[in-house]
Amino acid sequence: MLLVLASAPVVRVEAQQAGTQVQPAAPGPPTSPPPPAPGQGGAAPSAQNAPPASPSPRAPGEVPEPGHGILHLSATLAADPPLVRTGLLWRVFTDAAALDGTHKVVAQSADPQPTFNLPDGTYIVHATYGYAAAMRRISVADKVTSERFSLNAGAIEVNGTLGDAPIPPDRLSLRIFVPDHSNPEAKLVVASAKPGQVICLPEGSYHIVSTYLDTEGVGSLTPVSNTNSMVSADLRVQPGKLLQATVKHRAAMLTLKLVNAPGGEALANTSFTILTPGGDVIRELIGAFPSLVLAEGDYVAIARHAGKTFQSEFKAQSAVDRDVEVLAH
Repeated sequence: MLLVLASAPVVRVEAQQAGTQVQPAAPGPPTSPPPPAPGQGGAAPSAQNAPPASPSPRAPGEVPEPGHGILHLSATLAADPPLVRTGLLWRVFTDAAALDGTHKVVAQSADPQPTFNLPDGTYIVHATYGYAAAMRRISVADKVTSERFSLNAGAIEVNGTLGDAPIPPDRLSLRIFVPDHSNPEAKLVVASAKPGQVICLPEGSYHIVSTYLDTEGVGSLTPVSNTNSMVSADLRVQPGKLLQATVKHRAAMLTLKLVNAPGGEALANTSFTILTPGGDVIRELIGAFPSLVLAEGDYVAIARHAGKTFQSEFKAQSAVDRDVEVLAH
């Protein structure tokens, strides 16, 4: 189940820009201008189609050196201010490519509004903010120039609940995909986001998949992490807006026991296989008290002990942790 709050007005994003913006991880420095982020069009103007640089009034004492120009840069999330105040990374590349096709990085800065003193010439300027980016070709020639980039980006923040309780960050894994008409499986953009993390993304449609993680289950014969409790939803990121979403998982922690009588002592050295009603294997475990997290639904438990096999059907109810007993007869 997914609960989506109404798109936060731009003021919410602006308030965070005052000094508390979350900075999502961004790719490391490239050796050539990277493509403009993982959006679906409009995420960044191409270098070829960018408007020409405009001269700006010179500040007192701001005079370029002979053969140099001064370049001031700033960025907004939408077409209009406010300016992005933190989390930006600027890179300036040579316009001419080297023999191997790469473009040399001649300057970079993490300042939100950097100033570069560059030799006269043409450069490719690339700005990234989280997973959003913009790129522009700019000419510098013995003058002071200002350029403002519109990143055309917004942000999403996803949290999860189990019942009415929030899910701890280490118990939830979030993946974000970009729908791709040529690829039915979509393109993975963010492989492992955490609840409460504000992720800046280019404007567009995204598909999120939330997986509840089993960090407490014991006795599994295979490494335990993902459970079969998964929630997916389609979201739309709008420029300058923060979209907050809550995914509601329905799952429970169940402890398996093979007993001779109801309420009896669990038999050691027992192996268990958990199946769906259709016969699909969910998990294999071993021990007297193995446990696991299961999504709400119907299951079959098969227990093997001392060369004998026993079976029992049971139901998992959301947020109801309990023992599941299989009778040894």
